[in-house]
Amino acid sequence: MQAYISRILIAAAILLSSLFLGCEKDLPTYYEFDPYTFSSQDPEAGSWKPLLLSRPDQIAVPPPPEGDAYAAELAQARQATASLSAEAQAAVAYWSNNPLVRWNEIARELVSKYNLIPAPNADGSYGSPSAANPANYPFFPFSNPVYSSRAYAYWSAAQFDALIAVWHYKYVYNRPAPATADDRIVAAWPSSWLPSYPADGATVAAVSEAILGAMFPLEKDFLAAKAAEHRQAMRWSGTQLESDLTAGEALGKAVAALFLGRAASDGTRNAGGNAGTTDSLRNAAQARWGWAWENLEQPQRPSGLAPLFGQVQLWCVPSVEIVRPPVPPAPGTPAFERDAEELRQIADNLSREQRRIANFWSDGLGTYTPPGHWNRLASEFVVQYQLNPVRTARTFAYLNMAMMDAGISCWDAKYYYYYPRPSQLMPGFKTILGIPNFPGYTSGHSTFSAAAATVLGHIFPAEANRCDAWAEEAALSRLYGGIHFRFDAEAGLEQGRRVASYSVAVARADGAE
Repeated sequence: MQAYISRILIAAAILLSSLFLGCEKDLPTYYEFDPYTFSSQDPEAGSWKPLLLSRPDQIAVPPPPEGDAYAAELAQARQATASLSAEAQAAVAYWSNNPLVRWNEIARELVSKYNLIPAPNADGSYGSPSAANPANYPFFPFSNPVYSSRAYAYWSAAQFDALIAVWHYKYVYNRPAPATADDRIVAAWPSSWLPSYPADGATVAAVSEAILGAMFPLEKDFLAAKAAEHRQAMRWSGTQLESDLTAGEALGKAVAALFLGRAASDGTRNAGGNAGTTDSLRNAAQARWGWAWENLEQPQRPSGLAPLFGQVQLWCVPSVEIVRPPVPPAPGTPAFERDAEELRQIADNLSREQRRIANFWSDGLGTYTPPGHWNRLASEFVVQYQLNPVRTARTFAYLNMAMMDAGISCWDAKYYYYYPRPSQLMPGFKTILGIPNFPGYTSGHSTFSAAAATVLGHIFPAEANRCDAWAEEAALSRLYGGIHFRFDAEAGLEQGRRVASYSVAVARADGAE
């Protein structure tokens, strides 16, 4: 039977992958794992401190049905689980009892699908994706690294608040799981013996459909279908009654609406600037520092990706100024020449291993970007340590809030210092990864990765050294690719760690530790 289910899972993975344009050889998005018994139940999670909710019971959830209505739901569950088709078994196996891992995969696939540069117009100009008209070419969004960090952050932060509320009501009403209430119902997933009302999976599906639908509006029909499939898998699993699902879905929608309200006013809509934005920033840098980045990519898009993303609302860091790195070395100084010579030596003697590292961490067009890379790694830790859904949501929330704050802080530094990249300051220097269309200092990969490694090392202390080593490797990969100077990468690592320290401080005070 296990081999049969595994074949179904593989077939489901192939089918899911065919729905998307994104493709990654080194890090396939689909992660095969079996449903597992949670390492803890966290019955006190309903008292943890939420992020946007004022308190866990801010959104009311009515009591579950009792008496004849409850008995009828139990009978319905017995019927639903009596004889499952191969299709039903595949859905139950795929969604699992920790569906946050699956929805995180879907988020990463959507990022990959939309992480493509639009084609130029006939006159050589480029259009810009429009949230108001997402179906007009170029399609909205262009999920570059900073946009993707925002999508991951809103999805995961909303899940955390929603599941704190779910856990609160689970233990207020304390309705037993269907298999506990009726031994004729056989649960397909390892029973956690959590109270079933409201259904945490239904909440996860509702939040995912709402948040990801707002971030990727052309995918609303697809997301609605996946949410419906997820709810049906819960019915087939024998772990939820219909009223569990209804209450969980309503709660998820209400929490998602609060987070989408924040998203509407967080400043992202203005991050792209206008025709004069990059000229103004360039002139300010030239006057202040004596240098200014130039866009050397071919073909050249409008100069400067998201020049005002550094002004977007932060999650945990009080202000970008307090984590802004020091002034980088001026071109021609000994510190600059040392790092420039290092890049020349690397380029002239690039090893196969260095090239592999550069490509592995490149996370460029058509991928789920550097923040997605760390979400993939976090998913593996979640399964390895058998986290329950509310612990999983907490992990993704602090990880992704830290990475969005890292992206905001990094983009602030990039456009404040407006520092040139190696290909501009070293005539004839060639990269192996192309030339990004935004300033160099600090390195985005380094900043994202250090923030992620710091948060994951806090949540999974046994993995801290490994995460730090990955962040260091990600930073070095940008030198191997010829994209950054060492001072870009080192300042980015330090900036990412400082940013993440604020997320860790919030985590330490939320009542979960």
